[in-house]
Amino acid sequence: MSLSQTVFKNPIHFLAFGFGSGLLPKAPGTWGTLVAIPLWYGLSSLSVHWYIAATILLSILGIGICHYSAKKLGVHDHPGIVWDEFCGYFVTMIAAPAGWIWPIIGFILFRIFDIMKPWPIKWLDKKVHGGFGIMIDDLLAGVFAWLILQVLVLIVM
Repeated sequence: MSLSQTVFKNPIHFLAFGFGSGLLPKAPGTWGTLVAIPLWYGLSSLSVHWYIAATILLSILGIGICHYSAKKLGVHDHPGIVWDEFCGYFVTMIAAPAGWIWPIIGFILFRIFDIMKPWPIKWLDKKVHGGFGIMIDDLLAGVFAWLILQVLVLIVM
Protein backbone atom coordinates (compact mmCIF):
# COMPACT_ATOMS: atom_id res chain seq x y z
CA MET A 1 0.00 0.00 0.00
CA SER A 2 1.38 3.43 -0.92
CA LEU A 3 1.90 6.14 1.67
CA SER A 4 -0.99 8.22 0.29
CA GLN A 5 -3.33 5.21 0.46
CA THR A 6 -2.22 4.60 4.05
CA VAL A 7 -2.80 8.24 4.99
CA PHE A 8 -6.23 8.48 3.38
CA LYS A 9 -7.44 5.15 4.79
CA ASN A 10 -6.41 5.72 8.40
CA PRO A 11 -8.02 8.68 10.23
CA ILE A 12 -5.08 9.09 12.62
CA HIS A 13 -2.56 9.20 9.78
CA PHE A 14 -4.93 11.60 7.97
CA LEU A 15 -4.76 13.97 10.95
CA ALA A 16 -1.01 13.51 11.45
CA PHE A 17 -0.44 14.30 7.77
CA GLY A 18 -2.48 17.50 8.03
CA PHE A 19 -5.50 16.28 6.02
CA GLY A 20 -3.09 15.14 3.32
CA SER A 21 -1.01 18.34 3.10
CA GLY A 22 2.03 16.48 4.44
CA LEU A 23 1.99 14.26 1.35
CA LEU A 24 3.00 17.13 -0.93
CA PRO A 25 6.49 16.37 -2.27
CA LYS A 26 8.29 19.63 -1.47
CA ALA A 27 8.27 21.45 1.88
CA PRO A 28 5.50 19.48 3.64
CA GLY A 29 5.99 21.52 6.83
CA THR A 30 5.31 24.72 4.93
CA TRP A 31 2.21 23.23 3.29
CA GLY A 32 1.04 21.96 6.66
CA THR A 33 1.45 25.40 8.17
CA LEU A 34 -0.52 26.93 5.27
CA VAL A 35 -3.35 24.47 5.96
CA ALA A 36 -3.22 25.54 9.62
CA ILE A 37 -4.12 29.15 8.72
CA PRO A 38 -7.83 28.55 7.98
CA LEU A 39 -8.00 26.29 11.04
CA TRP A 40 -6.48 29.10 13.10
CA TYR A 41 -9.02 31.49 11.64
CA GLY A 42 -11.81 29.26 12.94
CA LEU A 43 -10.20 29.12 16.39
CA SER A 44 -9.47 32.85 16.44
CA SER A 45 -13.08 33.68 17.24
CA LEU A 46 -12.62 32.07 20.67
CA SER A 47 -11.67 34.14 23.70
CA VAL A 48 -7.95 34.02 24.46
CA HIS A 49 -8.56 31.61 27.36
CA TRP A 50 -10.56 29.17 25.20
CA TYR A 51 -8.08 29.55 22.35
CA ILE A 52 -5.19 28.60 24.65
CA ALA A 53 -7.22 25.69 26.05
CA ALA A 54 -7.96 24.46 22.50
CA THR A 55 -4.27 24.81 21.55
CA ILE A 56 -3.21 22.83 24.61
CA LEU A 57 -5.81 20.13 23.90
CA LEU A 58 -4.81 19.87 20.23
CA SER A 59 -1.15 19.68 21.26
CA ILE A 60 -1.80 16.91 23.79
CA LEU A 61 -3.80 15.01 21.18
CA GLY A 62 -0.95 15.69 18.76
CA ILE A 63 1.51 13.81 20.95
CA GLY A 64 -0.59 10.68 20.54
CA ILE A 65 -1.41 11.27 16.88
CA CYS A 66 2.23 11.89 15.92
CA HIS A 67 3.50 9.00 18.04
CA TYR A 68 1.02 6.59 16.47
CA SER A 69 1.84 7.63 12.90
CA ALA A 70 5.60 7.61 13.43
CA LYS A 71 5.47 4.20 15.05
CA LYS A 72 3.17 2.67 12.41
CA LEU A 73 5.27 4.13 9.58
CA GLY A 74 8.52 3.11 11.26
CA VAL A 75 10.02 6.59 10.81
CA HIS A 76 10.59 8.97 13.71
CA ASP A 77 9.26 12.39 12.74
CA HIS A 78 8.42 11.53 9.15
CA PRO A 79 8.55 14.82 7.19
CA GLY A 80 4.92 14.35 6.16
CA ILE A 81 3.71 14.43 9.76
CA VAL A 82 2.60 18.05 10.05
CA TRP A 83 0.15 18.07 12.97
CA ASP A 84 3.06 19.53 14.96
CA GLU A 85 3.20 22.45 12.50
CA PHE A 86 -0.51 23.07 13.06
CA CYS A 87 0.00 23.32 16.82
CA GLY A 88 3.21 25.35 16.54
CA TYR A 89 1.40 27.86 14.34
CA PHE A 90 -1.52 27.98 16.81
CA VAL A 91 0.98 28.83 19.58
CA THR A 92 2.48 31.57 17.39
CA MET A 93 -0.94 33.12 16.92
CA ILE A 94 -2.01 33.29 20.59
CA ALA A 95 -3.57 36.73 21.16
CA ALA A 96 -2.72 37.88 17.63
CA PRO A 97 -4.71 40.96 16.68
CA ALA A 98 -7.35 40.95 13.96
CA GLY A 99 -6.30 41.83 10.44
CA TRP A 100 -4.94 40.05 7.41
CA ILE A 101 -1.28 40.89 8.00
CA TRP A 102 -0.82 39.14 11.36
CA PRO A 103 -1.47 35.57 10.16
CA ILE A 104 1.04 36.16 7.35
CA ILE A 105 3.68 37.54 9.72
CA GLY A 106 2.96 34.67 12.13
CA PHE A 107 3.37 32.17 9.29
CA ILE A 108 6.72 33.64 8.26
CA LEU A 109 8.04 33.83 11.82
CA PHE A 110 6.96 30.30 12.66
CA ARG A 111 8.49 28.86 9.49
CA ILE A 112 11.78 30.69 10.19
CA PHE A 113 12.06 29.25 13.69
CA ASP A 114 10.85 25.80 12.61
CA ILE A 115 13.35 25.60 9.76
CA MET A 116 16.37 27.26 11.45
CA LYS A 117 15.80 25.52 14.79
CA PRO A 118 17.93 27.77 17.03
CA TRP A 119 19.04 26.39 20.39
CA PRO A 120 17.32 24.75 22.27
CA ILE A 121 14.88 23.78 19.49
CA LYS A 122 17.52 21.83 17.53
CA TRP A 123 18.71 20.09 20.69
CA LEU A 124 15.15 19.01 21.55
CA ASP A 125 14.59 17.87 17.97
CA LYS A 126 17.62 15.56 18.18
CA LYS A 127 17.32 14.35 21.79
CA VAL A 128 13.61 13.93 22.50
CA HIS A 129 11.81 11.10 20.73
CA GLY A 130 8.30 9.74 20.30
CA GLY A 131 5.20 11.84 19.89
CA PHE A 132 6.37 14.34 22.50
CA GLY A 133 9.66 14.75 20.63
CA ILE A 134 7.84 15.36 17.36
CA MET A 135 5.64 18.00 18.96
CA ILE A 136 7.99 19.83 21.35
CA ASP A 137 10.36 21.41 18.83
CA ASP A 138 7.47 22.91 16.86
CA LEU A 139 5.71 24.11 20.00
CA LEU A 140 8.92 25.83 21.11
CA ALA A 141 9.39 27.31 17.61
CA GLY A 142 5.84 28.61 18.05
CA VAL A 143 6.78 30.20 21.39
CA PHE A 144 9.80 31.94 19.83
CA ALA A 145 7.67 33.16 16.90
CA TRP A 146 4.92 34.26 19.32
CA LEU A 147 7.40 36.37 21.29
CA ILE A 148 8.60 38.18 18.16
CA LEU A 149 5.03 38.58 16.89
CA GLN A 150 3.94 40.15 20.19
CA VAL A 151 6.90 42.56 20.11
CA LEU A 152 5.90 43.56 16.56
CA VAL A 153 2.30 44.08 17.74
CA LEU A 154 3.53 46.37 20.52
CA ILE A 155 5.67 48.38 18.10
CA VAL A 156 2.98 48.72 15.41
CA MET A 157 -0.11 49.15 17.54
